Amino acid sequence: MKDLRFIFTTATEKIPSSLKLFDGKLTVYKRSQSAQWQCRFKLSNGKWHSASCATTDLSAAKQQAVVLYEIIKLKVDAGLAIHTKTFGQIAREEITRLARIATTRQSERKYKDYLFILEKYLIPFFGSYAVADISDEVVAEFSAWRLSEMGKDAKAITKKHHAMAFNRIVQIARECGYVSANKVVAQLDISGAKSEPRPAFSNEEMEQLYAYMPLWQKNIIHKDSEAARILCSVYVKFLVNTGVRHSTESMPLRWKHLQWHYIGSKRYLRVWVSGKTGARYLIAKHEVISVLEELLKWQQLPYRTLDEVIKAKLDRRIFTLPTGEMPHLLENIFRHLMMKSGLQKNAAGQNRTLYSLRHTYATEALAKGIDIHTLAKQMGTSVVMIEKHYSKLTAMMSAERLA
Repeated sequence: MKDLRFIFTTATEKIPSSLKLFDGKLTVYKRSQSAQWQCRFKLSNGKWHSASCATTDLSAAKQQAVVLYEIIKLKVDAGLAIHTKTFGQIAREEITRLARIATTRQSERKYKDYLFILEKYLIPFFGSYAVADISDEVVAEFSAWRLSEMGKDAKAITKKHHAMAFNRIVQIARECGYVSANKVVAQLDISGAKSEPRPAFSNEEMEQLYAYMPLWQKNIIHKDSEAARILCSVYVKFLVNTGVRHSTESMPLRWKHLQWHYIGSKRYLRVWVSGKTGARYLIAKHEVISVLEELLKWQQLPYRTLDEVIKAKLDRRIFTLPTGEMPHLLENIFRHLMMKSGLQKNAAGQNRTLYSLRHTYATEALAKGIDIHTLAKQMGTSVVMIEKHYSKLTAMMSAERLA
């Protein structure tokens, strides 16, 4: 009878929800929403560490808690990371986070740039490495691999952007405890050839290009090519007379983004653009008015003049085919134009691209005496960038005054 009472009392004895071990340094506890036991203890750096004992049995949980406590203590004393994740795992978590907060044009642009660097270069190479294991030898191998992938040595600015993305993942790894505070992680090399300004067109070359474009539009093999070439020709004239960035600023433009700006009785065409430095208004050259009116007629829109379409605030993209479709790969079409016109390379042997038209705009503006502060605001860039790329150019243009 006595034995039965003992068994009954032991079976019905209430198990505590938490208990202390090692003079209170280690706590074993159970969350209300979980059947498994957990443990927690304070690390030598003052931070708390929690872990699951992975069992519902209290006796087994106490044993597991002691094992975890001893292992973690040894790691901290040795300067080792408590947890570990690969570079790729951390990078993809950061990509998900950035996608969630990319709610503006500027943040979306930064997200896309960051995504490209991670997906194209950093994750394919460093993805399987624990961040703490990335050594100088690994970084040297990455530099050689990137060289083979790109087919050339990356420019200094490209290496800098890669290093910024890489350092962000390392920083997250440290913050999350995947890399100990005293662990040195190798750095990416940021030395490289300086970026060169894109080659511009001279006034004579632009005249040659304008004269050739009508012939180029007609000299086609496939009929579908004619529309793409006509649109490309209009696009060239628009870029070289506004200085907007190809693609990111120009392709999203809609007719409703055009307005008149009045100074007294005179009016000027004002264009609202949104680029990597934020939204701004720019003043287009007068030549743009006739260019856009030709485009209106070609697209068969129900407006006779640019004034009519501005008043209508038409919510339709500007640079489309008559069908309303967006053109594909204008860069390739422009490259073909350069090749056929004989203007593909400048005197220094540099290949011209659509961005050369923006460079041409800046060069011409400086030649006309536009000050760099006004030009920087017009082009949506900084005075520092204008000085960096055009300081030598402005000195040559001022030769008459300087001599």
